[in-house]
Amino acid sequence: MLKQGLSVKLGQSLSMTPQLQQAIRLLQLSSIELQQEIQENIDINPLLERVEDSLYETDNNGQSDEIDTLQEENSVIPEELNMDTNWDEIYNNDWKNSTNSSESTASDLIDVIHSIPVTLRSHLQEQIDLSQLSPIDKEIATTIISYINPNGFLTESTQHIFNSLQQKLLIEEDEVDVILQYIQHLDPVGIGARSLSETLLLQLEHYYNDHILIIPAKKLLQKYLDLIQKRDYIKLRKALKLTMEQFEELMILIQSLNPRPGDVFNHSTTDYITPDVYVQKMKGLWVVSLNQETLPELQINNYYANMLPSLSNKTDKDYLKNNIQQARWFIKSVENRNSTVLNVANAIVERQSAFLQYGEEAMKPMILKDLAEQLNLHESTISRVTTQKYMHTPRGIYEFKYFFSSHVRTNTGGACSATAIQAMIKKFITTEASNKPLSDSKLMNLLEKQGINVARRTVAKYREAMNIPSSHERKMFA
Repeated sequence: MLKQGLSVKLGQSLSMTPQLQQAIRLLQLSSIELQQEIQENIDINPLLERVEDSLYETDNNGQSDEIDTLQEENSVIPEELNMDTNWDEIYNNDWKNSTNSSESTASDLIDVIHSIPVTLRSHLQEQIDLSQLSPIDKEIATTIISYINPNGFLTESTQHIFNSLQQKLLIEEDEVDVILQYIQHLDPVGIGARSLSETLLLQLEHYYNDHILIIPAKKLLQKYLDLIQKRDYIKLRKALKLTMEQFEELMILIQSLNPRPGDVFNHSTTDYITPDVYVQKMKGLWVVSLNQETLPELQINNYYANMLPSLSNKTDKDYLKNNIQQARWFIKSVENRNSTVLNVANAIVERQSAFLQYGEEAMKPMILKDLAEQLNLHESTISRVTTQKYMHTPRGIYEFKYFFSSHVRTNTGGACSATAIQAMIKKFITTEASNKPLSDSKLMNLLEKQGINVARRTVAKYREAMNIPSSHERKMFA
């Protein structure tokens, strides 16, 4: 039987206050996202404003009256201006033409900026609309186009497309096949294919039908495409019975084909990186500074804040108090974020000064825990601060996370970063003989001479991470 009663219990618990949650969230925002967050807070909180927004605000008895007086005086225009020249003596009649031309140019520019990019589907549909196909064939073609994905491949079978059209059109299944073949020869060629082999064959027949290697090229695409995917070029050359010169020419021919013909219509916008900090060398020392352009100075709106003592309505007074407190918390959170970003950037520059001076080969190993211990912060905080934050250095713009890498022990008992090892591998490969490229085993031996002991598979992993082909492939396409 349960017995009811009262008891007192002491304990500690950690609660996430709204202010703490806000501070943590601001830490992980990029500079652009921070700008958006600041603007949103300014829009909803009348007590929060940018410093520059208040430069033109004055007291009621201050300069505003003088400004109004000046505006009134300037608004009065005399009927006759005291001029001793005529308009036509200064400006010729071409000014109108130049004005109209500039307006036209500006209008054209606006049209270009706001123009809707052409999609693959609209491009194909326009060709169908301008064709001599019958209305029924155009209906079939439009339906087929709706099943073509952005890469240019047909996602449904002709049987499925026929079944979807059978209810409203009196057609045969072979009519769908005929229209599909018609679409496959529209621009871009190879569109509407059902496999990689089919789209490459369509392009091959269209562009290189008279090529001397057209027969082995077709045979390769029909039977041995898997060998290319496996990069088994020795077996492939034997299967096609080609000399080395013929095989190299064939590979160049195949590489000229587009495996995703619809990609030319996949429009993507360019993302511009705004650095959070700048790193410069001044008087022999690396100096880190915040990018002030991304950090608007915030303050409390004095006009509304000064109204607080004179308010008698409790609702209005509470509203202003709450917004003032929210504004102060937000300003404090932004300041904490900026100081934390600057401290982390300074710590990174301090540890990676050799990289800034000599390049990637001098990159030192560093993990989140290293900075967390140095700055007396939690690793999760370091992770948030280094996400989507960028550093402008004399060597380029890098994300904070770029400077973190694992380490490999050296023969002398020290450590070398993975980034430095990759840079060494890249340097060795850049200077290798084209007719005798370095294998992973030879790269391993070269690194060992530098005092770095890594396994051959580790070298292969680093090489593949940099998208560098194997020695066999580098020799074949040298």
